[in-house]
Amino acid sequence: MDLTELWKAALGEIRLNISKANYLTWFKNSFIKEIKDGVAFIGVSSSFAKEWLENKYHKNIYQALTNLEPTIKKIEYVVAEVSNPINLEEAVEARKKFKLKKSNEVINQPMFYEMSVDQETNLNPKYTFENFIVGSYNELANAASLAVVENPGTKYNPLFIYGGVGLGKTHLLQAIGNKLKKERKKAKVLYVSAEKFTEDLVRAIMEQKMSEFKNKFRNLDLLLIDDIQFIAGKDKAQEEIFHTFNTLSQKNKQVVFTSDRPPKAIPSIEERLRSRFEGGMTADIGYPDLETRLAILKIKNQETQHLIPEESLYFLAEAIPKNIRDLEGGLNRLIAQARLQNKPLTLEETKKILSSVLNKPNEYISPQKVIKKVSAFYDLKEEEILSHSRKKELVKPRQIIMYLLREELGYSFTNIAEKMGQRDHTTIIHACKKITKEIEKNPVFAQEIFVLKDLLYNK
Repeated sequence: MDLTELWKAALGEIRLNISKANYLTWFKNSFIKEIKDGVAFIGVSSSFAKEWLENKYHKNIYQALTNLEPTIKKIEYVVAEVSNPINLEEAVEARKKFKLKKSNEVINQPMFYEMSVDQETNLNPKYTFENFIVGSYNELANAASLAVVENPGTKYNPLFIYGGVGLGKTHLLQAIGNKLKKERKKAKVLYVSAEKFTEDLVRAIMEQKMSEFKNKFRNLDLLLIDDIQFIAGKDKAQEEIFHTFNTLSQKNKQVVFTSDRPPKAIPSIEERLRSRFEGGMTADIGYPDLETRLAILKIKNQETQHLIPEESLYFLAEAIPKNIRDLEGGLNRLIAQARLQNKPLTLEETKKILSSVLNKPNEYISPQKVIKKVSAFYDLKEEEILSHSRKKELVKPRQIIMYLLREELGYSFTNIAEKMGQRDHTTIIHACKKITKEIEKNPVFAQEIFVLKDLLYNK
């Protein structure tokens, strides 16, 4: 295996989802040092770059590499000297060649991946209402999205859609943009992630181009901002979001946000901004039921002349209950194998092909990881949570950590008390009971816990 060519191809894949500036800043001086026992060791130029890739781009890297080389199961980052930086053109060209070479192998990648993103709007034409499967878990969000297209800037402004990873928030967000653009050719539409919005803002401040920045975002008919939770703790970004929304709203122009959590659960944001998020329409997307998962698979299967038998689809639908993206990824593996052998798959073949996906050993979750993820989720310092302070903003996150240590890791109350700074074990019992009751009676809070579990277990 040529590690240089593999990494070039992966970088070409990653480039589809990040800006050129980010590519040049974080990826140009990276490389695959080695692949050993299913672990790919990525060399980076500094400890700062290592931390940045781990925290910000791990998901992109993992998906790109495993799509190209399914034998890779884990990624580690190491500081090492790079000899030959990879330029952008090399990465794009390598991706094309590698895709051609691997076209007969099993891959795990969304269908219609090659459809180009519109450079003016940042919209991907593959995301439409027509191929968005509606079920009880997302019908409110779907209906609200359609209502926004019919009467932009009036009925639900802003529209705030939230839900867990891989459930279709981005699909719905871009479907709004694509439909409005189709119906109103001259409409000014822009899709952007909150992270990209922040990056553009920082660049505009540094280059003294704030008037251009404001002109770009405040003269639209429809602004779509994905993953708005990433502005937590970023005061200047929050200020610009606030004023941008106010400007557009006053002109009866539509704004739509998505988040992995409801407005109340986003930490470290100004109350005036939280109030704006909640001032329009808030709609959540839950987990799809079995019937909906089957419907999604059957529609995708129709596009391949029914290469996958129904019993295999049913097995897949039962095996992956919570993530549509993973569901489609599993189906794509089956389709690739069926095409390779030029005949439909049997159920036994299906189980064998999916075994590497479904039977992955669970990653060890340490107490330190639970503390770290919960602290980051609520934008708090770990030492604050582990302290004995009774500040209101610390109590609930602290209790959530205790609950997760008990429910997910199976720790005893005494062990948890030890891990949490020598607390009394009765405090732990009280915390676990309180969080359990809150989950049962408060759907919004239950969603927070689901998101936290996703962050613990998902790459």
